[in-house]
Amino acid sequence: MRDKKNLLRRLWSNRTPLHHARPRAGISNWHQACSLIHMKFEDRPFIAIWETTQACDLVCKHCRAAARPQRDAGELCTREARVMLDDFAEAKVPLVILTGGDPAKRPDLFELIQYGSKIGLSMGLTPSATPLVTPTLLQELKDAGLQRLALSIDGLVPDVHDRFRGREGSFARTVQILETAYALNISTQVNTTLHAGTIPVLDKLSAFMSTLGISLWSLFTIVPTGRATESLMPSAEAIEDAYLQILHLSKNVPYAIKTTAGPHYRRLALEERKASGRDIVVGTRGKQAMWVNEGRGFLFVSHRGEVFPSGFLPVSCGNIREQSAIEIYRTHPTFQLLRDSDSLKGKCGKCTYRHVCGGARARAYAMTGDLMASDPVCSYIPPSFSGRVDVFQGQRGNHLQVIQPAARTE
Repeated sequence: MRDKKNLLRRLWSNRTPLHHARPRAGISNWHQACSLIHMKFEDRPFIAIWETTQACDLVCKHCRAAARPQRDAGELCTREARVMLDDFAEAKVPLVILTGGDPAKRPDLFELIQYGSKIGLSMGLTPSATPLVTPTLLQELKDAGLQRLALSIDGLVPDVHDRFRGREGSFARTVQILETAYALNISTQVNTTLHAGTIPVLDKLSAFMSTLGISLWSLFTIVPTGRATESLMPSAEAIEDAYLQILHLSKNVPYAIKTTAGPHYRRLALEERKASGRDIVVGTRGKQAMWVNEGRGFLFVSHRGEVFPSGFLPVSCGNIREQSAIEIYRTHPTFQLLRDSDSLKGKCGKCTYRHVCGGARARAYAMTGDLMASDPVCSYIPPSFSGRVDVFQGQRGNHLQVIQPAARTE
């Protein structure tokens, strides 16, 4: 039992990156290690994201929030935000990210970062690349204790990125902000959407990321919610090929790589570790965040205080104005269901990797209406699955896979 606790402590540690750990006595394989992590996720999320506002001056094609220029009068006020941050701190949530919309639209942004840092939270920020993010603001945020700044680059050339973000000059401003943050010694992250304009140039994008001094490159697989539609989604096969390329690129870059809304990348990473003979128990920071999924180590709070398993999964489970976000995370039936990998349906329910991957629950819900259905853009068919695989044509010729269980015979 002591060995199990020690491994769990190392896996959960914020200070000790654990790229791979040899299983100790009593922990014979990675399934058991995953179970320990899941036990920890029952108590608190690994990451809590707060949508500070839906106001934003960009018009991104895939915007989850369908953002608009003006702030909502119903947003959480500073006092309510402080109460929520206190809740996160009491639960010892490792990572708290302020997102939007554009959090730079809030005049109390500095105060919120400063307060979160003061009470012991690791605070991250994902602003939009607009004139609001000035060198002065970046210096103030660093002084307030900001730990990570994340921006998006969705094309290798300005034209592709700017069309995707809906504003001319967005690419140049993004690079400028990243360079300023680097000069200020602020840890930076770039988020990139996998779409027709980025998948063919992933190798060149990867090389470009190396020039920016980033700590993490996160690649996002489209979830058709908000402004995003199926027309933006690559096929399941294209996603699989992109993940294989990302896995190859990850071996030779000076930054970590992870996927967002693409948990089946973890299957490829684990298969690679198995094939290479290396241990496959991995840690939980940056590229080691291998077990987090919607509602499983993940919590999202909207600008109005609604609590969701993910910003891409619009199933409200309560409101922090009425109940603690952490209490909702621990006790709400939807969160508990999402943490039960054995309740998955279709091929996801038969998959050996369901405890590590589990499929994108948000995408399954968006495209099938079922929280626990198979992820429609995962092309992997588990050997033990005996159901039927339907392939249908989505918008603009995108082929998406939908899995249905085999007919029951009496």
